[in-house]
Order: sequence, then structure tokens, then C-alpha cells
Amino acid sequence: MELSSILLLSIGGGVLLITLIVIIANYFTVSQGYIYVIESFGKYKRLATPGLNFKKPIVENIRRKISTQNTSSDLSFQAITEDQANVHFKAMILYTVKDSDEETIKKVAYKFASPEDFVRALTRTIESSIRALVATKKQAGILGMRSEIVTHVKEHVDTPLEEWGYHLLDLQINDITFDEEIIASMSRVVVALNNKTAAENEGEALKIKKTKEAEAEKAAMMINAEGVSGSREILSKSVKDLDEKVIQMLLMDKYCETLRNVAENGAGKIIFMDTSGDSMHKLISNMEPGQVKEKKA
Repeated sequence: MELSSILLLSIGGGVLLITLIVIIANYFTVSQGYIYVIESFGKYKRLATPGLNFKKPIVENIRRKISTQNTSSDLSFQAITEDQANVHFKAMILYTVKDSDEETIKKVAYKFASPEDFVRALTRTIESSIRALVATKKQAGILGMRSEIVTHVKEHVDTPLEEWGYHLLDLQINDITFDEEIIASMSRVVVALNNKTAAENEGEALKIKKTKEAEAEKAAMMINAEGVSGSREILSKSVKDLDEKVIQMLLMDKYCETLRNVAENGAGKIIFMDTSGDSMHKLISNMEPGQVKEKKA
């Protein structure tokens, strides 16, 4: 009896130990940024949120571990423009689970068989949207369409992503390139346009230079003309401002100088001049400003 009791106690202790091990083994920890989907016999049961959780042994199992953090993926594909040019794109997409609601998490867990299938569907949807847009554009305008491409993709991808339980945070077009032949031809076009622009600018600059020179020459002529006229006016004004006696003296001095020049350079010619007092008085009277004005009037 003692042996049987010992055996029973040993078996009971073993069962208890195994039970404890099984119970402890079914406790698990969910890390921050993750949500676990729990199933019971292949059917959705509940969600396990971050922290310590417990699942029923044998009855429940973890179906999916879903990350609620931002996730990125690289894209590399090509499209064809309206004028049949191959365009090569390299891009990066940033997406995340829309929210932590139970219905949203169930969409994420059951819409696709695996996370890889979802990423494949997402990238193909984005590539298709970009190809459809590029097919309506010419190659010359593609390089300046980065923001337009991003806006177009978000408008066409947001709805299906929401149905899948995700949200597109960002799309970055990192590189847009063409085939080598197209790049070479585009370079030649750019060079030709630059040469044309340079020639037009040089011609315009020469035209402006000639115009400015002509304007400067005209202005100089006007200044010279105004200078001469101004000098005459100044001289006339200065003469008018002189005292009449001073004017008479200046005129008499000029008259005497003329007589001297005639005497020195007369070359034997005889000139008769009336130098009597009455004649000199009459000459000076005729030279007076008042007399000149009367004669002019």
C-alpha cells in the first residue's frame, strides 16, 4: 500500500507539474506596436494587445502578428509616355495600419494570405496608377511632375487601401530617368535652346547698347546747343548789367586798337578817318546802349 500511495503521489505530482508548465507556456507577451490575432479552431476569436496575455491551451492559437508601426517598401518599375519614351522610376512608399480598431485589424489579418501578398498588391496598384498617368504625358514634362504623380497616386490608392485596413502615409519619387538615347537627345535639345536664348539675349543687349549710344549722342548735342545758347544769354545779360560808362570805355578802347592795327598793317594804303572831337563824340553816342536799342527797334 505504501508503494501504491507513493506511485499515486508521484503521478499526481507529475500531472500537476505538467499542468503548471502548460499553463505557464500559454502566457505570452505582446510587444508595443503589435497586435496579435487569436483564433479558436481556425475561427477568429479575439485580439491580444500589448502586454501580458494568455491563450487557452490547445483551444486557442496565435493566427497573425500585426505591426501597427510605419512600414516602408521600395519600388522600381518603368512606364511609357504618350510619345513612346521609356521612363524608369525608383520610389519609396510609407504605409501603416489605419487604426487599432477590431474591424480594421480583422481586415489586415484576413484580406490577404500573407503580408507579402499585401505588399505585392500595394506596389502593383501604385505602379498601375503611375503608368496610367504617364501614358497621357509627353517625355518633356515628366521630370517636373513629381508632386503631380504623388497626388494622383494618393487619390487612386487611398480607397482600396482603406478597404484593406491600411493608410498610405507618403510616396517619394526618388529617381526618374530615361533610356540613354532619349537622355542624349534631350541634352542636345537643351543645348540648342540655350544657344538660341543666348543669341537672343546678345542681340537684345546689342540693340539696347546702340539705342543708349544714340540717345547719349542726341543728349550731348542738345547739351552743346543749350550750352552755346546759354553762353550767349549769359554774355548778353552780363553786357546789359555793365555800367554805360564802362561800355563806352571798352568800345573806345576797341576803336583805338582797330586804328592801331590798321596803321601797323595797312601795307601803304591810306585810310582817312575823322578824329575830330565832334566826330568822336558822335561815334561814342552811336555806341551807347540806348542808341543801339533804338536802332534795333
